[in-house]
Amino acid sequence: MFEIGDKIVYPMHGAGIIEGIEEKEILGEKRQYYVLRMPIGDMKVMVPTSNVDTVGLRRVIPDEEVRKVFNVLKQEDSPMSTNWNRRYRSNMEKIKSGNVFDLAEVVRNLTSRDKEKGLSTGEKKMLDNARQILLSELVLAKDGEEDHIMDLLQEYLA
Repeated sequence: MFEIGDKIVYPMHGAGIIEGIEEKEILGEKRQYYVLRMPIGDMKVMVPTSNVDTVGLRRVIPDEEVRKVFNVLKQEDSPMSTNWNRRYRSNMEKIKSGNVFDLAEVVRNLTSRDKEKGLSTGEKKMLDNARQILLSELVLAKDGEEDHIMDLLQEYLA
């Protein structure tokens, strides 16, 4: 399905590049794994090739889709529950979906709420995580520098 050099997104972890496909024996079971290098955080992740659909691995959005992501960041906030627990669950579902536009919506809404009312510790952590996942995909989609893309994100969220 994917090949070495492909830029992919692993929901909840961010975007990376497939550096290799290896066969490993873990707990007595031989499986093939994609070896991903995650440029942000300089981490390596191994994902069983048989779990691609289960974990929601997908290709990084093409460059022309990046503008749509930035448009989502500029839009008005979408309605969020005033109940912290419901809001948290709803945002977590959007992040887990792997949909970059849902992810951008979570970053936009939580950033806005943080400016207005502040966020709980759990939501601050969620915002930081969502921002990093979004940043990692945009860096790979634009073949850009992390600092430059982060500046663009902050500009659109201002």
